[in-house]
Amino acid sequence: MPIITLPDGSQREFNQPVTVAEVASNIGAGLAKAALAGKIADQLVDMSTLIEDDVQLSIITDRDPDALEILRHSCAHLMAQAVKSLFPSAQVTIGPVVENGFYYDFAYEKSFTPEDLDKIQAKMEKLVAEDLPITRSVMPRDEASKFFRAKGENYKAEIIESIPSNQAISLYEQGDFIDLCRGPHVPSTGKLKAFKLTKLAGAYWRGDSNNEMLQRIYGTAWPNKKALKTYLNRLAEAEKRDHRKLGKRLDLFHVQEEAPGMIFWHDKGWTIYLIIQAYIRRQLQAHGYQEVNTPQLVDRSLWEKSGHWDKFGDMIFSTHSEHRDYAIKPMNCPCHVQIFNKGLKSHHNLPLRMAEFGSCHRNEPSGTLHGLMRIRNFVQDDAHIFCTEEQIQSEVSDFIDLLFKVYADFGFKNIIVKLSTRPEQRVGSDEVWDKAENALELALNQKNLDWELQPGEGAFYGPKIEFSLKDCLDRVWQCGTIQVDFSMPGRLGAKYVASDGTKQVPVMLHRAILGSLERFIGILIEEYAGALPLWLAPVQIAILSITDQHTDYAKKIEKQLIKFGFRAVADLRNEKIGLKIREHTLQKVPYLLIVGEREIETQQVAVRLLKGKDKGAMTLDAFVEILNAEMAGYI
Repeated sequence: MPIITLPDGSQREFNQPVTVAEVASNIGAGLAKAALAGKIADQLVDMSTLIEDDVQLSIITDRDPDALEILRHSCAHLMAQAVKSLFPSAQVTIGPVVENGFYYDFAYEKSFTPEDLDKIQAKMEKLVAEDLPITRSVMPRDEASKFFRAKGENYKAEIIESIPSNQAISLYEQGDFIDLCRGPHVPSTGKLKAFKLTKLAGAYWRGDSNNEMLQRIYGTAWPNKKALKTYLNRLAEAEKRDHRKLGKRLDLFHVQEEAPGMIFWHDKGWTIYLIIQAYIRRQLQAHGYQEVNTPQLVDRSLWEKSGHWDKFGDMIFSTHSEHRDYAIKPMNCPCHVQIFNKGLKSHHNLPLRMAEFGSCHRNEPSGTLHGLMRIRNFVQDDAHIFCTEEQIQSEVSDFIDLLFKVYADFGFKNIIVKLSTRPEQRVGSDEVWDKAENALELALNQKNLDWELQPGEGAFYGPKIEFSLKDCLDRVWQCGTIQVDFSMPGRLGAKYVASDGTKQVPVMLHRAILGSLERFIGILIEEYAGALPLWLAPVQIAILSITDQHTDYAKKIEKQLIKFGFRAVADLRNEKIGLKIREHTLQKVPYLLIVGEREIETQQVAVRLLKGKDKGAMTLDAFVEILNAEMAGYI
């Protein structure tokens, strides 16, 4: 006779085993109708799950955060059923839940089209209207393999055959469609009421470029139509802000096939890059960092000693010369240890903060490359702090202060913080891990920060804190990190003389604020939709002459502004002033200065903001005061 304990602490006793659905009905008809799944302890289960023992049970409805994954997983099956109905020869492969939605990969002899997506969406909606029951069954592995082979689903059979032979296979069936799945799923297709197929893509079978190319269909699913509409609006806004489109329109950068994953920076884009680099350099100098520079090519032996050669494998670009193998630097840390090792260091030299805008190369798969966000050649605002165990907490605390200042200066106030602690496989004693984790936790708590614990998610060499930005579209970008490393300094022979005269291995803190400069610029472009703040704008002021008679005055204003250190350009073309205003507005120039006969007579400029507001006529000195006030604290 199971006793069911509900989230509010109340209990219900039954005189025989019951399903989750029966418990929901016992509580109330409204809950039974809204129920999507159950949660026994911490495990999500189907509504049909039979409860035979005393358990803690939650009934999951579309108001629960756990519902999203179930809805999306069930929508992936719904999409696969629709595809099989419309294109019977298509084979289904893998269909997981991803951030904000789901996808399914299909093997099909023809290419799906946007028109096909519309047909699949319509079929899915019909299947929802039919409210087909979704039922779970179990089949022995070998029997399941034969079952799917007989149906022509060879990819499914291959997945099943990779599972140990003594395991039973769970299957989910809805109408004439059956699929291999761990579950859980909603009880019927009628529960899926807010979904949309979003795009097509290619994908290699099992992510291996040596395998055949499949067709991937992406979709999104939400608890209700309102949430779906909000997301689709956000998606449309993200499309408008796509840094690749804006990068081309604003003449910032480009990529091309001859250098995949590498950036060709144009003048205006490189100006942004140098502004950010100079800003970070000032922050580092103010916080006691040395700036160094290390070689691009380093002998393979160093990367073998550090462990990176085995860890990164094919992701390391390498070259060969005079019977020696070299790695094109994938990261900076082993090289920084080499600088630390030159000359005996004392505990008086610690902490030693070493920074580098190091150009790194990693052989990312071509299918993952994405504008500035995922590239093969990038530069990090990378730094390493060599310190004692006792100095970890204070160094982390100072780093947090620096990081939050930098993010605020770039306009990011919503920061997500996560602490990742020791994994099962790790180096270093439990005592040292205790000290490091406690130091990181203390630093976070002293700042009164809200943070999330990620048990077991630390690196094998030490715990870490991750800092993620939430942008104006509620997208999360993991950028900053500080990681405690007990491994690399010792592997590469780093030592310092402690206060007692013994030689000790320093702790190494890996830290970055922006991460990849290229990726951070992509984030900034999308955050501001290309209209960067004045201090970051590659062109800050455009001086627009009304006619050719005003050319000399426009040139004079341009020259004076440049002398004052501003990035100004004069547009002297023989074009209508309205066209000039429109073009420079589209180029996201923060300030437009209109100069004509009246401005020459009064020795003033007519000031217009990017958003179209006129600030009226003023002297150049008054305008410069406005600029300086807006730029204060950034330069």
